[in-house]
Amino acid sequence: MQIEVASKRRKLNRPDAVVLDVTSRGPEPWVRFSPFYPHGGIPVPLSPGVVSESVEGVWQALKVFEKSDVDPAKLGVRSMKGLKRTVRRFGQVHGHRAGLHGSTLLDYRTARQEIYLPTYRWVLDHRLPDLVAELRALAGSTSVVLLDYTTNGDVDDLSTPLSHAALIADHVRRLDDGNSATTSGLPQAT
Repeated sequence: MQIEVASKRRKLNRPDAVVLDVTSRGPEPWVRFSPFYPHGGIPVPLSPGVVSESVEGVWQALKVFEKSDVDPAKLGVRSMKGLKRTVRRFGQVHGHRAGLHGSTLLDYRTARQEIYLPTYRWVLDHRLPDLVAELRALAGSTSVVLLDYTTNGDVDDLSTPLSHAALIADHVRRLDDGNSATTSGLPQAT
């Protein structure tokens, strides 16, 4: 299995590899791996019966700021634009709400574990299994480089955003190693 992650912001010279841009600016079909992509029907963790158009919609909707609580409108955004909620506009981030109507605020690491990872995993399992299989076959026969804006694949490294490309690479490697889907680094969505 030959799959790695590289920054889209740096010049990459890899004539030996197939380079795939999996960001929101990537080409079809690889753009579908972007957390911004509107797959629709994505369960919102800790919110029974609530769904989102995108993974990023879930992440941004549940974010709680100094001057703003959850924003359910982010769950319905299909344009891949206007999803981000920033500290410049809303003040410091206090955490992520444990569910759309939950009373508990989760710290950044816990929110990654209980919101982002299971949501992204759900998309890989339920919206992208054919593309995951195609990527797995490709990486089994040639070197593949996935481009993302960040390359952090360590959930515990809170100093930089988590790379969804690193999550994809880890998921594909674990499938190739014969690990079951539940042993992947991405937990199941609830």
